[in-house]
Amino acid sequence: MHVEEEIPRVYGLMAEFETEAGLVEACEKTHEAGYRKTDAYSPYPIEEASHALGHDKSRVPLLVLLGGVCGFLVGFGLQYVTAVWAYPINVAGRPYNSWPAFIPVTFEVTILFAGLTAAIGMLLMNGLPKPYHPVFNVEAFSRASRDRFFLCIEAADPKFERQGTEAFLRSLNPTEVSEVEN
Repeated sequence: MHVEEEIPRVYGLMAEFETEAGLVEACEKTHEAGYRKTDAYSPYPIEEASHALGHDKSRVPLLVLLGGVCGFLVGFGLQYVTAVWAYPINVAGRPYNSWPAFIPVTFEVTILFAGLTAAIGMLLMNGLPKPYHPVFNVEAFSRASRDRFFLCIEAADPKFERQGTEAFLRSLNPTEVSEVEN
């Protein structure tokens, strides 16, 4: 009986750099070359690398604004419905919808909804929780949290071609180029 050995599917190619400047330069050249499904990994945040890869736009601020507006409407609406329709109590001749009394609770619910939307939106948009990622299959990647910088081009990128992409990454002067198995 012949058992075929399963060939690992390639997630992408990863280049390792010793310096932050090398990574940022590689990110710029990668984006200029037309690669879009890329990611950079470093021991600390490098805003220039993110911009160089074209990851400038985020929908989280819009979600937070919408969450805050919903929180405002829920906080104010709940108090309004309660004070005007459900429990109308005349206190010292004030109107039932005395909005200055609604401000503290409305503010707190607005902040609560905006904060929860930010946290949940960030987690969902980042694809978290994700306890496993294919880049962990590269042995050298363990240094990404200490002293090395990595650039990964995913095989899902329309421009990805195994030999051509590897040659391109080697032209960026990395210390090493590794195949990332899925």
